[in-house]
Amino acid sequence: METARDVLRALARRYAFGDLEALIAQGAHKANGAHGTHGTHAPGHNGLAALCAFGQRVLDLDAEDFGMPEEVGEVPADLLDRARASRMPQAPRERPRGALASLRPAYALLLEVIAIRWHRRDMAALVAAVHIAGEYLALLAWEPVLGHAGDPALIGAAVNGAGSRFGVPVQPGAPRTCDHTRPERSACERTLRVSKEPPPGWRAYLDRQHSQVAAALGDCAARCRTPCSVMTRLDAPVRAGLTERCKLAAEFTDSALVRLRHAAPVGHGFGVPSPEEVQTAWTRARKSLLHQPLGRRALEGADADPYPLPGLPALFSAIATAPIVPDTLLHDVTIRIEAALG
Repeated sequence: METARDVLRALARRYAFGDLEALIAQGAHKANGAHGTHGTHAPGHNGLAALCAFGQRVLDLDAEDFGMPEEVGEVPADLLDRARASRMPQAPRERPRGALASLRPAYALLLEVIAIRWHRRDMAALVAAVHIAGEYLALLAWEPVLGHAGDPALIGAAVNGAGSRFGVPVQPGAPRTCDHTRPERSACERTLRVSKEPPPGWRAYLDRQHSQVAAALGDCAARCRTPCSVMTRLDAPVRAGLTERCKLAAEFTDSALVRLRHAAPVGHGFGVPSPEEVQTAWTRARKSLLHQPLGRRALEGADADPYPLPGLPALFSAIATAPIVPDTLLHDVTIRIEAALG
């Protein structure tokens, strides 16, 4: 490295946005001190620091804070708009609906983040991203049927009505006819009314229960022994495709790769898997996914896939019924940072 600017560029290429932001702030403070200014930043430093903070937030998958008001005007609008496509709205009537309208942009971003974490050898963060992907994969499978990604403001039309047991409490002494667990039934009941709650209740639902609704819908399609009208109202071809996709989603969620979270700080232990352990777990997961006909079709060309977890983009695409490839949002943030550095 010849200059401090070369160090900053190298950090940008390694997606070390947090470190980069700290060094830029430190440099601005020294520059201001040298020129006798106090409480201000050198020209351009505010925008560059905001861009670094934005990049770190996206890399950390801090989706509730994508497109924060303080970033408007500091971060290029096109980058903010792309991030907001993966944002979970923080109020019941917030527009646009982001990841509640479609999960496809969020899964494209997850693929980019997983690849970056692999190349940085951040295995704990990689496992956390894989875990998030597994939690909402059933909603990705349901999206072509619902026309949205499980938006509580819209989901009632697809799951309410005669013969539905979605979110219906089990009466004492009555036979159990729904395979949903008690937490899943509670989450399903909540999702039908939470869009009328104030923002704190809405955010609490997203934090604690939305993933359980995803699991419950996955069970409706893939595992229910006594289907109610949530499934029986669907045309046979639609229902068959949905069941196939949800079975594949469930296989992934139960796979060796997702189970690695239990051995990492994001799970219940203190160990962090090595890259070799991640590769081994993904190899085992791929073998289990091949038990599903859709999995065999999706992973047919996985050996030639250059992605760090070969076949993962094709798997997500098969479950979504649409091409999902790794996003370039964070790569584009790096390009803007390098351009700003001169």
